[in-house]
Amino acid sequence: MSALETDKELSVYESMAARFDVAARMLNIDEGLTKYLRTPNREIVVHIPVALDSGVLEVFDGYRVQHNIARGPCKGGIRYAPNVTLDEIRGLAAEMTWKCAVANIPFGGAKGGIVCDPSKLSAGELERITRRYTAEILDYIGPERDVPAPDMNTNEQTMAWIMDTYSMHIRHTTTAVVTGKPVDLGGSQGRREATGRGCMIATDQALKRFGRKRDETRVIIQGCGNVGGQAARLMHEAGYKVIGVADMFGGILNAHGLDVPALLMHVTQTKSVKGFAGGESIGNLEILEQDCDVLLPAATESVITSKNAHRIKARILTEGANSPTSPPADDILFQRGVFVIPDILANGGGVTVSYFEWVQDRQGYFWPEALVNERLEHIMVDAFDGVVRYGEKHRVNNRIAAYMLAIDRVAFSVKLRGIYA
Repeated sequence: MSALETDKELSVYESMAARFDVAARMLNIDEGLTKYLRTPNREIVVHIPVALDSGVLEVFDGYRVQHNIARGPCKGGIRYAPNVTLDEIRGLAAEMTWKCAVANIPFGGAKGGIVCDPSKLSAGELERITRRYTAEILDYIGPERDVPAPDMNTNEQTMAWIMDTYSMHIRHTTTAVVTGKPVDLGGSQGRREATGRGCMIATDQALKRFGRKRDETRVIIQGCGNVGGQAARLMHEAGYKVIGVADMFGGILNAHGLDVPALLMHVTQTKSVKGFAGGESIGNLEILEQDCDVLLPAATESVITSKNAHRIKARILTEGANSPTSPPADDILFQRGVFVIPDILANGGGVTVSYFEWVQDRQGYFWPEALVNERLEHIMVDAFDGVVRYGEKHRVNNRIAAYMLAIDRVAFSVKLRGIYA
């Protein structure tokens, strides 16, 4: 069974709303402010006419949801996929608000998406779709308004097209309109590895709590894209024993440890972990239930549900993907003593270094990678400690603690600013 066939139980938005409601009640936030914090600031729907290479005119649906601007400009990725929905984008935009607040960086949350199948489109078609989408939302984005970034099936090239389109319209180059750009166009050193590195930093902090060492820790990673692949490489280099890696086509397991550099070379050549000779084949959902110390789902949402949560054997669950665990599964994992590092904490490295990129673009001065990584670690450690303290103080699991910390910070900003009317 592929990850896409698993029971999702709740949509991304429903999962976010369920966790938000629990955290808001525990913070005793009044009904009006609760409604305000749950409601997106703006939802933009656009229809994108594009001439395909065949000469056929096609119209694609695009979305941009800006959830909250109380702490600063909106921040969030743009994804291209055939199953993108407004409800999904709405939920992910809210998650970005909470993620930025957990990291304590001065952004609100947003998310965007276009309903398309990039695997069936040429580079030229993708460029035309991207540029027209940018033109349609031009009035709503900008360094002081909303700063997009790459997400599922988008990359540095996509961001370069957006930056160029925006710059052509306003008649001067504005690199800070997006992050995740090529380094030669104002991107930051360390951005590509940032989400995977952040997952490792968060896992390091969990190991310290349990008195464990990296070289004694067995890791299984679901996902071998930018997040999972970089996490596998960085954790292997740091001394972790990576025993399993999976992608959408299947997985590879070796209890003695995988040769991660060789595996990543195989993935580069074949576009999949499948067929790698350094381990035994296993299903991409079955791998989640194997014996390990750290499980790092970094593929897609809702892969751990009430149907398989009781079979998770990991002591630490580090969420590299957005919403990989459903709310019913949260309760099961908490009761079983699994230490969950929730997505809005664990995968916050990407948005943190995106913030660094935005800062560097605005000041026109760029930092060496060592400084980027040092500052990333400082923010991730502070965020981890803050979430754990909240959890211990309020006797809740780490996910609700992260939501409480985030909501408390955003609510405080709203109260200070007041409501303009």
